Amino acid sequence: MLRHLQIRDLAIIEAVDIEFGPGLTVLTGETGAGKSMLIDALELLCGGRAAADVVRQGAERSDLSAVFQIGAVGGALRRLLDEHAIPEEAELLVRRMVSADGRSRAWLNGQSVPLQVMRSATELLLDIHGQQEFQSLVRPTTQRELIDSFGRLENLAGQVRTAHAAWLTLLNRSLQIEAAASDRHARLDLLRHQVQELESLQLRPGELAQLTEERTRISHHGHLLDAAQQALQALYESDPLNAHQLVARAGSALRPVATLDAQLAQIPPLLEEAAIRIKEAAEALAKYCASLELDPQRQDAIERRLAAIEELARKHHVAATELGARFAQLSAELADLDGSANDLAALRAQVATALGAYQELARQLSAQRQNAARGFSKEVQARIQELGMGGGRFFVEVTTPEGAEPSPHGIDQIEFKVSTNPGTPPRAVAKIASGGELSRLSLAVQVTCSQQATPTMIFDEVDAGIGGAVAEIVGRQLRALSSESQVLCVTHLPQVAAQGLEQLKVSKHNDGRHTRISVTKLEGAARVEELARMLGGVQVTARAREHAVEMLAVSAKAAGVAAAAAPLRPAKGS
Repeated sequence: MLRHLQIRDLAIIEAVDIEFGPGLTVLTGETGAGKSMLIDALELLCGGRAAADVVRQGAERSDLSAVFQIGAVGGALRRLLDEHAIPEEAELLVRRMVSADGRSRAWLNGQSVPLQVMRSATELLLDIHGQQEFQSLVRPTTQRELIDSFGRLENLAGQVRTAHAAWLTLLNRSLQIEAAASDRHARLDLLRHQVQELESLQLRPGELAQLTEERTRISHHGHLLDAAQQALQALYESDPLNAHQLVARAGSALRPVATLDAQLAQIPPLLEEAAIRIKEAAEALAKYCASLELDPQRQDAIERRLAAIEELARKHHVAATELGARFAQLSAELADLDGSANDLAALRAQVATALGAYQELARQLSAQRQNAARGFSKEVQARIQELGMGGGRFFVEVTTPEGAEPSPHGIDQIEFKVSTNPGTPPRAVAKIASGGELSRLSLAVQVTCSQQATPTMIFDEVDAGIGGAVAEIVGRQLRALSSESQVLCVTHLPQVAAQGLEQLKVSKHNDGRHTRISVTKLEGAARVEELARMLGGVQVTARAREHAVEMLAVSAKAAGVAAAAAPLRPAKGS
């Protein structure tokens, strides 16, 4: 439920902080006092579109935040928070900032998130039913979900989604194989030729690097041989002096005196080791010089082999080092295509079986939706007539278009239709002209589906165009709904306002230079005075105050029997 709302620099609101409690809270005030701005703030926090002109003149940004208690919210919100690594706490802080240049940022529990993520989270927490376009009842998806929820069809609808996903996966696989099979023979011939070429090359692992190294050695034969011979002469073969002889002479000079000084005694062993190393290096150089004997036939064989490798690499549009991977790739594709004919026949049979399973489940779901739609239509129609739409008709149209493609939600199209006046043909809910009628219809639907309602519901002027006894019924319906969810209601009718567990008054103040909005919680005499104003207009009389006291007393007494006045559907099992 919504615990706290903070608004900073929104339109003409400089700063407002509101604490909300459970049950039904009514918001009242003069026309134009700014009640709709509170709804606008909540719409922005639910991901509504924001323009730069929402920022209060002279301010740099609008800063909005709401705290929701989420301890009792189910798995959908938890999964969403886990998916985006948002810290889970007993409360969820939703914050949005709109700057004067129109840019917008959103946070959930202090973590910056895309606007769509914030919208997905708040849709699970709050639903606004009012005279703006921000409302869920007109969406086909919402209408279908309401029927499934009313009829306890969520499990069957889930089975249909699973069956559809299985069928679609198999279908896509079969289409891929069929597309490949359309030029299968030509592709097979090409693959066989390419694989045979690569196989005939018999390229061994590491062979390319070895051949390249050998070609480099042969092409620089003269330089390598000359350098090696010079090094060999300097180390061992030069006469009369070479490195080996000089090291040996140094050792001979030190050996007779090494016993005279311990420090000097350490050097002769080092010279002996150096002489050994020089001799080993000389032997290695001698072998290397012998190996550099030029073999024209070997040079020619290397060049031919490398040319064949490079030509095949160019033909396959890959680097020479990637020929092995290319051979493995083409071999796998050839094997797959060779077996695709048998695979395709088996796969087509699986597709047909999966489609049959989906269609059977979808037909079951469609039949149960028809039953649920009849019961839902009957209950909602009775409620809208109680809510001042006498003679109004409501029904849910469930149709199965001929030849419709299978979809995850089944084979049905569901549309809510309503006639608000006797003798007028029913029209789609989305085409209802009156926002007040749509709000009352939303109220009727939510009371009917109270077990599936969102934790917090907001009704903006559901009392438009009604009064008297009907207005009292609207208030009782709202109060009944608030036993299942937190309900906030913007109203101009005292009959509705008197039903609220709490009442907040929105006021506009103008000091000649600035206009500001304030929100005050009304209790005791202050609440009586506000109800009396709503009853009596500009001039508040003693009789109006007495009537207000009486209305509050009647409302308090009726609260104990509100459930009987507006019965709710039994709760679903856990």
